[in-house]
Amino acid sequence: QVQLVESGGGLVQAGGSLGLSCAASGRTFSTFALGWFRQAPGKEREFVAGISRSGLTTEYADSVKGRFTISRDNPKNTVYLQMNSLKPEDTAVYYCAAKLWAYSKNYMAYDYWGQGTQVTVSS
Repeated sequence: QVQLVESGGGLVQAGGSLGLSCAASGRTFSTFALGWFRQAPGKEREFVAGISRSGLTTEYADSVKGRFTISRDNPKNTVYLQMNSLKPEDTAVYYCAAKLWAYSKNYMAYDYWGQGTQVTVSS
């Protein structure tokens, strides 16, 4: 069992930056691969970024590649998502998620989810 709590969302103008954090408690953090997902109103939850257990491997959705950076600090039990050059289409509720072994682009593969944090980008 692992509990995830996101923080750092908010309102930002287009072109701005925001940093999200997701703090974990419970089972050993380093045994979990992690992902960030987002869901806009009326749309399906979509993959944003994933990171391996060690943090050495990352992957991004094409829509955020070059603008977002996922990282993790295993001793601090925290995963981060740095978002730069934000666009109005990035507006969504952002979720972090955890699963054993390797990360996945499929949100249904994840066992644990945070409550989500709202990110709103104004034009």
